[in-house]
Amino acid sequence: MRVAIVTSDARVYYTATKVLKEYGIPFHSLQVGEEIPFDVEVVLTGERDYGRVGFPVKVVVRDENFIDELLAKLEGRERFKRIYIAIDPGERPGLSVVADNRVLEVHHLKSPRDVEIILDLLDKYPGAKIKIGHGAKRQRVLMLKALADVLGYDYPLIVVNESRTTPKVCGIEVSQVQDIVAAINIGLREGKEVPIGELLDVKEPTKREIDDIKRRSRELSGNITISSRLAREVALGNLTLDEAIDRQKRRRRSR
Repeated sequence: MRVAIVTSDARVYYTATKVLKEYGIPFHSLQVGEEIPFDVEVVLTGERDYGRVGFPVKVVVRDENFIDELLAKLEGRERFKRIYIAIDPGERPGLSVVADNRVLEVHHLKSPRDVEIILDLLDKYPGAKIKIGHGAKRQRVLMLKALADVLGYDYPLIVVNESRTTPKVCGIEVSQVQDIVAAINIGLREGKEVPIGELLDVKEPTKREIDDIKRRSRELSGNITISSRLAREVALGNLTLDEAIDRQKRRRRSR
């Protein structure tokens, strides 16, 4: 056991134990003033008890974000050298946080425009860079536009060739597992840094692309084929397919 929780604050203790169990890190639970075992390398404590704990390596637990600092201290470093927020674009993008080739956390986003968690992760991991797979053009453009609205069109992203990042998986929630594993693999690959604006230089869609989007609208809705104009807006990343279908439905009702 290399970690000890030393606190008189029940909230600090609850937060620390919850996160340590999630990460599978064993720990000692001690009261302030108790002798700290010889095998402890890092002590977790609260702001209230910080000055009362006589130990050279301490991490203050304010919220669950203490884990990054703890892992870094356990490795003998003050922080990770490289942190990437990696995205596998799609209808429901997979996302991973990879630091020095270690996976810290994973997420499954609700839609390509669900970028709030990405912004939260940029705050949680200062200095992190965003990696994104080069596939799923329509969904990728939607996500890039949502990010550009907040981060700016000059913000640099790392584009990664995502070929063979998605494994074959058998079982429940197959697509979610595949999206997340693909995001992890994207985080582990090298790529090319490009400003968001350059990635949004979208070409006029071909007739084949338009027809494919209209076919997808029928599959998703059951009986509705969106117009070519709406399909073009989807192809250019201005609308999601669901939004286009909703607009087509409203047009039908208004006639």
